[in-house]
Amino acid sequence: MTIHSNPVPVEILPENAPFNAEQRAWLNGFFAGILSPGTAATGATALDGDEAARLTGGAAEDDGAPWHDPSMELPERMTLAEGKPLKRRMYAAMAQQDCGQCGYVCETYSAALVEGKEKRLNLCAPGGKDTLRMLKTLAVELDGAPAPASAEPAAPAIVSTDAGPSRDNPAQVSFLSRRRLNKGASEKQTYHIEFDLAGSGLTYVPGDSFGIYPRNDPRLADAIVALLGARPDASIGGKSLRDKLIEDCALGPAPDGLFQLFSYMSGGETRRKAQALAAGEDPDGDLDRLDILGSLHKFTGLRPGAEAFVEALDVLQPRLYSISSSPRANPDLLTLTVDTVRYKIGQRERLGVASTFLGERVETGAPIPAFVQKAHGFALPADPNTPIIMVGPGTGVAPFRSFLQERAASNAPGRNWLFFGHQRRASDFFYEEEFDALRDSGKLQRLTLAWSRDANEKIYVQDRMRETGADLWKWFEDGAHFYICGDAKRMAKDVERALVDIAAQHGGMTTDAAVAWVASLKKAQRFQADVY
Repeated sequence: MTIHSNPVPVEILPENAPFNAEQRAWLNGFFAGILSPGTAATGATALDGDEAARLTGGAAEDDGAPWHDPSMELPERMTLAEGKPLKRRMYAAMAQQDCGQCGYVCETYSAALVEGKEKRLNLCAPGGKDTLRMLKTLAVELDGAPAPASAEPAAPAIVSTDAGPSRDNPAQVSFLSRRRLNKGASEKQTYHIEFDLAGSGLTYVPGDSFGIYPRNDPRLADAIVALLGARPDASIGGKSLRDKLIEDCALGPAPDGLFQLFSYMSGGETRRKAQALAAGEDPDGDLDRLDILGSLHKFTGLRPGAEAFVEALDVLQPRLYSISSSPRANPDLLTLTVDTVRYKIGQRERLGVASTFLGERVETGAPIPAFVQKAHGFALPADPNTPIIMVGPGTGVAPFRSFLQERAASNAPGRNWLFFGHQRRASDFFYEEEFDALRDSGKLQRLTLAWSRDANEKIYVQDRMRETGADLWKWFEDGAHFYICGDAKRMAKDVERALVDIAAQHGGMTTDAAVAWVASLKKAQRFQADVY
């Protein structure tokens, strides 16, 4: 295995290494990032067998975490982590988004669980039930795990550790306004949301996220109370049942604990179905309909006591949104760009809890508990001369509006290139006037647009990337940093594939080498993602 000083990555792991092509390409890029010129001696450098074993996973903390990919499904991640120490397998069970909603990043959350510094297994919101069930399975091993050495450092959470505002100690901010960004007959409802931070003690920088504690729709809480046959003013933990459901309880997908409660209250076939649902099975093929209200409809006639019912529910977790403003532009103003989520399952309309709270229910001037989640590996380059390329379709444009405001306010000389896309230009071009003004003033050198519903052929941001591939490659040769924000499962994967194609076509690389090049960008923090 040899590494050359050539800037184009070469093969490090041989083709007969015990990895599939994708894993081998990823590891090639990982090693290239570690041993690239500047971090290793130039010229040929050989890795001996012990060093290779260490880098490929012989030591648990040096395995490179090949499962740390938000587009990878849980079974595949667990396969890659098979045989690793418990901390690494718990890491693989997380959603891999490093979103911070749990108060950690994926790796430090798993470390905190294993080290006993965190007891809650249900904090990974993007992972949902699948992650929770896997963590419960793995946590069985904790009973027999040796206590960590006293000298071992604590797993660093990314929440604030001082007495200031944090996830567990939110500040109160004031809701200022909402403005719909879509025009005409758009199929979407997207809002520009503004908050007043004055007096809250909250500060942020571009790339950070804003966590809010939303409230459930009161109509949903009323429907649940009615099905329970309970009094809405029944006292639960110092609050009325109705207020408890609105403010504190997650009313989305029913947790396993609720089905367990139903199983205790029933017998025969009903009990068998409740037990199957609690075990993650779908005996009647209707699991997608079983939110809290749907579960009460399914198990009609079972009316648990209000206190037992509430105890079986999950706690309503805060929601995180990418901040779309810069404090340099207005220190006391913070803005978000939020799609309201509405969809139907069966005959019932479902509502996104926080998105409809912000887009429809919260009133101007209302105080909202909130906190700033500091970014983990998503920030502007330290050198303001560095060119940046930003890919943010839909609400994924939010952090890049923040980036552009920050660079404009600080007169950063680095060039800026934004790729934005949505359905229709006439109705879905968010912040069009702002971006046009930035372009006219020379603060936004390139604005590349993609509209998926304006022609017979659907055009996406990754298509525009390939069309401008030669210019993109020149920007990368000039040291550009690349950013992406948006959907992790499809868009982000497609954009990364387009980047591989551009490197292969315009950089003269093989496909494996192009994949490794993208991996080396990530290792060097020149490819950063904020995906969900």
